[in-house]
Amino acid sequence: MIYEVTMPALSSTMTEGKIVSWCKKVGDKVEIGETIAIVESDKADMDAECFHEGYLGLIVVPEGATAPVGAVIAYIAETEAEIEQIKDHIKSSSQPANTPQPVVQQVNSAIPEVVTSRRPAPPAPAKSDRLIASPRAKRLAQENGIDLRQIKGTGPNGRITAADIENRLASNGKSNAKTVPVTPVATASTQALTGLQQAVVRNMNASLTVPTFQVGYTITTNDLDNLYKQIKAKGVTMTALLAKAVAMTLTKHPLINAVFSEQGIKYNRDINIAVAVAMDDGGLITPVLKNADQMDIYTLSRTWKSLVERARSKQLSPEEYSTGTFTISNLGMFGVDRFTAILPPNTGAILAVGASRPTVVATPEGAIAVKNQMQVNLTADHRVIYGAHAAQFLQDLAKLIEQESQSLTL
Repeated sequence: MIYEVTMPALSSTMTEGKIVSWCKKVGDKVEIGETIAIVESDKADMDAECFHEGYLGLIVVPEGATAPVGAVIAYIAETEAEIEQIKDHIKSSSQPANTPQPVVQQVNSAIPEVVTSRRPAPPAPAKSDRLIASPRAKRLAQENGIDLRQIKGTGPNGRITAADIENRLASNGKSNAKTVPVTPVATASTQALTGLQQAVVRNMNASLTVPTFQVGYTITTNDLDNLYKQIKAKGVTMTALLAKAVAMTLTKHPLINAVFSEQGIKYNRDINIAVAVAMDDGGLITPVLKNADQMDIYTLSRTWKSLVERARSKQLSPEEYSTGTFTISNLGMFGVDRFTAILPPNTGAILAVGASRPTVVATPEGAIAVKNQMQVNLTADHRVIYGAHAAQFLQDLAKLIEQESQSLTL
């Protein structure tokens, strides 16, 4: 019997996938549940597993190529003798419908052969001696004279990631070594979008159909800055503090955490804070801090660190980047004063956070003082949230940050 291996749908938004690498060669034995390929979806690299025991008889989609979800990417033969029948099957599939096609009937009667898993990355198959490395890892290795054969990959199926190269550089005392330079692109050239960039394009196009509005607010951050200095040494990040502050404020404003649906306003039970992260090879991803209002600040910080590390090596599962109910985009870390964020699909609001800067202000007593202030800008779906709702949320967020920052550690 011959089975078709099709491109799996690794996420609800995925329309096509890219074969990063084949973990088996034609003629290799494959077992049920064994990883046969690594597939790049829109935002992550994931293992494609086999549902049948047999032999990899033919690879249809080579490494580096893309195919739509559901398209045939390979064939598996139940026995070695049936490998040759695969070519006959491909030829017969183009014949008229009334031509006997016994092999096709066997193929079509098979259930889907590929599922995905997020289990810890297994070691590279013993039969394959090819090196699996991300494009950025290869560039970093080449720039710094590192032999990839000496690197143990920590990515899916033993894939060597950029983080693996950076760790080797750090261990060699080259933590400040030159990273990949930005190569100017010729004016007339065209660079194909990565899967992640294509996902961003789809999401942004979907956002164009949503009526949004923006509300800005100035927040004094002296209290928050002092708290950060006190607990930074314990591994707490400013991102975690902001996420916690937003999550706690959302408990008082469930409408800001809601989303529009054809049936009406859907109130989310959980408060899942998604935070935008720029990827080194283009595009962005939004790792999600689930139930951020219920986690203490130290657990929240450890969770965020893990999410970012796995996001950069493309090891996040779909539920770890697609289940956000509210999004934060923080360009303040780059010195940006203020900006407007585009609302992601299936959410009601996103908060753009600018840099905190010393600012000369007038006190209630009429004196002049210097205080740290940051600009935040809320983009909201006007079908769900009105201006007064947005203003009240920002007022309460400012009050928490300005007067009640210590509550973030409770």
